[in-house]
Amino acid sequence: MTNADGPVPRLRFPEFRDAGPWEVKRLGEVADCYQPETISVPSTSEGGKFPVFGANGIIGYFDRYNHEESEIIIGCRGQCGNVLLTLPKSWINGNSMVIKPLRAKYIDKNFLFHQIYSSNLDYLITGSAQPQITSEIKRHPVFLPSQAEQDKIAHCLSSLDDLIRAEGERLEALKAHKRGLMQQLFPRPGETTPRLRFPEFHDAGPWEVKRLGDEETADFVRDRIAPEDIPLGHYVSTINLLSDFNGLAKRPETPPSGSAIAYRAGDILMSNIRPYLRKIWVADRSGGASNDVIVARPGKKIVPAFLGHFLMSDRFISYIMDGAKGLKMPRGDLEQIQGFDVPRPSRLEQQKIADCLTSLDDLIRAEGERLEALKAHKRGLMQQLFPQSAA
Repeated sequence: MTNADGPVPRLRFPEFRDAGPWEVKRLGEVADCYQPETISVPSTSEGGKFPVFGANGIIGYFDRYNHEESEIIIGCRGQCGNVLLTLPKSWINGNSMVIKPLRAKYIDKNFLFHQIYSSNLDYLITGSAQPQITSEIKRHPVFLPSQAEQDKIAHCLSSLDDLIRAEGERLEALKAHKRGLMQQLFPRPGETTPRLRFPEFHDAGPWEVKRLGDEETADFVRDRIAPEDIPLGHYVSTINLLSDFNGLAKRPETPPSGSAIAYRAGDILMSNIRPYLRKIWVADRSGGASNDVIVARPGKKIVPAFLGHFLMSDRFISYIMDGAKGLKMPRGDLEQIQGFDVPRPSRLEQQKIADCLTSLDDLIRAEGERLEALKAHKRGLMQQLFPQSAA
């Protein structure tokens, strides 16, 4: 919002409702904007204590640092416009720009960070083959209320960040718990008995081991379906299959011309492009899939959810990558994938394991939804706490 005297936000804390409009400055007037000197960034495989920040966030860790204070960082090459607030004692690479508020201007660093984070910086991006943000960012408008109002806004949004961080940590703890549980509920490679079994199956004997491509385990189907026969929201491609085993994107994708692979509920769909992205989904509906999606239909002796959970594991992804072909866009080798060993107990024990892990998935999904709701709340709040401008 803008009144006759200057910009004002749509939402203000009660004590500042009569404080008048905010002052408008250019970013270069209130902060130093510069790219860090070229430095030798250590390899991400070396590990260590302090984070290395690049244009897309933390890219590794090292045991040295190039600055003591936290800084506002903007990705200025490649994927431009990512805004971060680094930790003290961290490296910054040359694909980033440092925004350091001038001490004499009395600007709260967290306030400035949140305002830039909520801004649309697309108009500053130049180039298509190698997009970048230049020193022109210095002319980006910044809206400034009093120091007291800056502090209030910064504290509010930082408190929300703390909630989001805590929710994210709970989500990661649940995921780690599930990964650890799966390592115990399934036999280790080369073994036929898991380390952890439900009491009623302690004396059930070893599991049977079959190849994934065996008829009893799964049938790799190639039946076809016409695009007009695929209901809206039932087309699956390598694009709308979500990474890290997160299922199918909510936004429906329209199938292209030509037939697709027909799948049905209970089938396991796997993206065969860049398997390391971990795009695997147990279908809860029937529809059509692109030719770059492998469709495995569990056999009669396999509970679909059991097989799905077993394949949604680092063990299976590592196995596929060992046989993948291509460097820039690796693809799994279907014949090699079919040779993957699948240990299986009775259907009754399979169902028990599947129910346990599915319950954990429900908790993880609910935690993820709470996290996304908090992030959406923060985005909406920032739009109201800061005046909006087309620059």
